[in-house]
Amino acid sequence: MRYVFGFLVILIFAAGLALLGLRLSAAIREIGMLPADPPEEGRIVETALGPIYVEELGPADGQPVLLVHGSVGWSRMWRPTQAALAAEGYRAIAFDMPPMGWSFRDPGKDYSRKTQARRLLALAKALEVKPVLVAHSFGAGPAAEAAMVQPGAFVGLVAVSGAVGLEAHLSDASIPWPLGNSTAREFAVAATITNPPAMGWLLKRFLHRKEAATQEVIDMLNRPGHRAGTTAAYADWLPTLLVPPLDAQSTRPEAWGALPLPIAFLWGDRDTTTPVAQGERLAELTGAPLSILKDVGHIPQIEAPAEFQAALIAILSDLIS
Repeated sequence: MRYVFGFLVILIFAAGLALLGLRLSAAIREIGMLPADPPEEGRIVETALGPIYVEELGPADGQPVLLVHGSVGWSRMWRPTQAALAAEGYRAIAFDMPPMGWSFRDPGKDYSRKTQARRLLALAKALEVKPVLVAHSFGAGPAAEAAMVQPGAFVGLVAVSGAVGLEAHLSDASIPWPLGNSTAREFAVAATITNPPAMGWLLKRFLHRKEAATQEVIDMLNRPGHRAGTTAAYADWLPTLLVPPLDAQSTRPEAWGALPLPIAFLWGDRDTTTPVAQGERLAELTGAPLSILKDVGHIPQIEAPAEFQAALIAILSDLIS
């Protein structure tokens, strides 16, 4: 028993050292590894709720399509989709939802769904656009919330593998005990989300077509992880991913049924993160069409770009006709 106890102590000590090493590595990466300025391909838009980084493709007078990324994503995830939309005459606008990418980090650490929805509305106002919202995964919650708060601000909503958490307001879930402390969350983030070698492994967990996790895609996803303060900012955001919102309209089935703007849903049939049954439920609640991509997982814009783009263009054509 003494030897077993000793082994456990050594194991815990080694795990602690490994986590400490990963956190220190994250701190080193986030100091001076990239310029403080955002990528040259985009620009910072000053909104009433803070500066937001955006990337735009397509004609200035085209119908705006505002692309909302999911958790731990950023605007560049949408670049191939933007190019396809721009070729069809759309003004494709992708942005970084705080605290991701190069948008501002909230000093108050408020990344709740309702606040993110207000930021989305503030961005549309600052850009002076009335867009169709195309929102992926965790981004579908704030997008739907914004549409429910101010439906007149948008032409329509397309939810892609939407992680909206229907009936989450009935949940009594709380943040897991080990992650209740901000320092512990920073260690967890440094070991996973902002740990470059872990990105490929994490990405493949969401894909059915594993070969889509190319080095180019992995490098793109890792790029914001070099920005100063990223690990701490993601640790501040993490509770919003782990704990369902209790006060958001977008978790309530009746609010979906009452949405007064055109809606459509797009899903991969091999999605194990937000299974297609969730899309079917949303389609049933709203009476909106559900398009299903065959042999595709949770991130279709990366996993099956050509199929995704064709399906999205067809949906947009029907939505705004």
